[in-house]
Order: sequence, then C-alpha cells, then structure tokens
Amino acid sequence: MKYDPRDELSSDQLDPLARAFSDQLSACLEECVHGRRGLFSDRVSEETDWPEATRLRELAIALQNLLAQDGERSALVDEFLDLCTIHGETDPGERKLARALLDRIENGQVGSPAVEEKKPW
Repeated sequence: MKYDPRDELSSDQLDPLARAFSDQLSACLEECVHGRRGLFSDRVSEETDWPEATRLRELAIALQNLLAQDGERSALVDEFLDLCTIHGETDPGERKLARALLDRIENGQVGSPAVEEKKPW
C-alpha cells in the first residue's frame, strides 16, 4: 500500500487548516459583499479572476475530503461548497449569497437549515 501523508493528519493539524479556511472565507465574503465577483463560481473571466477565491474553494474541497476520511464534517465548509453550486439565472447573486452567509456565521446559524421547513398545518 502506498504511503499517503494525509493518513496521519491529526485533529491538531486539521485545526490550523480549518482556522485558515474560516479566516480566508471571512475576508473573501467581505470583499464579495462590497461587489467583487467570483467567490462562488469557478468560471473565470477577466471580471471574476480572483486567485484567493480559487484557493479558498480548493482548500474547502481538501478539508471536506480530509474530514470525511475520519467520518467528520464541517458545517461551514459544507455550506460554502453548497453555495458554490448555485448558478441559475433566478438564483440570488453573489453579493446576496455572501451577505446571507456572513449573517448566518455572525448569528451562529451555520449548520442549521437556511430556510425553516413549512409545517403542513
């Protein structure tokens, strides 16, 4: 079996990666709220070329994969990656998505449903 250094990552080593992700996400969300485009999309154009956002998405995917190896998840990583899949014409724009995620982070709501389910009665 081939040696993979990821097999030996401990939670002490994952914590700095998770903190780096969280810090970078906050910085990118703030820029996105102020009009910078390209945080939630991997479609690059002159208008949306944002290397930090690209690295953030890559870090999120790597963290998600590393956590999954131990049967764990990160609500923040999962929610960010879910938002990266929203690209329809009728979906909210990046500024709205960024504002909503920032609000959810600030209110401690990450990991809970974004929209309450309507009761059948």
